[in-house]
Amino acid sequence: QYFIKRVQTTKGMASLLEPFVNQTISVLTNDGRNLVGKLRGFDQLVNVILEGSHERVYSPEGVEKINLGLCIVRGDNVSVVGLVDIELDKKIDFSKLRAEPLKPVVH
Repeated sequence: QYFIKRVQTTKGMASLLEPFVNQTISVLTNDGRNLVGKLRGFDQLVNVILEGSHERVYSPEGVEKINLGLCIVRGDNVSVVGLVDIELDKKIDFSKLRAEPLKPVVH
């Protein structure tokens, strides 16, 4: 199990990503986007490389999945990173899911 730790440096934050390499993760960005893909790499600035990625766009009409392929997300735009439970994710019927879009992060 993974949990959130308070870390003071970006180097410390980047080291928390190590267990997620080659795993499917979800990245919430500061502008409210939800990107899902296999974490292939990262650096000390928390820039992340996602393989086979897609964006999940939530709306009251449903969830749209936009394929992105190989994607690099700048670390200064990463808000939250979480491990995706693949089995649970496969059971979700996104065609029936309704949600308001995520709002941007306010610092």
